[in-house]
Amino acid sequence: MSETPEKGLLEIDEEDAVSTKTFAQTIGVTVRRVQQMIQDGTVKTSGKGRLPLFDNVQRYVSFMTGNMMTEEERKIEKGRRTAETKLKVAKAERAMLELNELKGKMHRSEDVEALTQDMCDTIRNTLLGLPGRLATEVAVCDNPEECSVLIKDAVSELLDELSQYRYDPAKYEERVREREKLDEKPEDDDE
Repeated sequence: MSETPEKGLLEIDEEDAVSTKTFAQTIGVTVRRVQQMIQDGTVKTSGKGRLPLFDNVQRYVSFMTGNMMTEEERKIEKGRRTAETKLKVAKAERAMLELNELKGKMHRSEDVEALTQDMCDTIRNTLLGLPGRLATEVAVCDNPEECSVLIKDAVSELLDELSQYRYDPAKYEERVREREKLDEKPEDDDE
């Protein structure tokens, strides 16, 4: 490189080579980025860490404008960016679902199923206990009509109790917390 007398400009010969640091400063990137570009073939070295300045500035400009990429490379790059975007969207959606679950705005189907099963088991056990509970009262009845009234009253009482059932967010929250504790436990290594 030599300085031209007119306007103090540098004249660059095609053979002029510079250090990685100087090249990085010339194109406005870090030394590490230049090293990455050397590894992926975007720029070339002439040996011992020297880079032909003239050739590599043109290579860098072509790379930045996309001229060095083949059509296939452009398709691959577009596919990679699309895949990264989809992955980020999926992660964001998952985080939103987990947040809604923690806030109690949404429940996993297995939690709803388990709590519904608990309620069904309670109803079943209560109904199965009804004959034992009513046996002595029905046994002392004098006529079938009196037995029918006793049974009807007991069933109505049972249905009234069941109608008092209300959604309890604390039960769902408890299940979420239990699942979180299980998820946090490290897996035991079988040695």
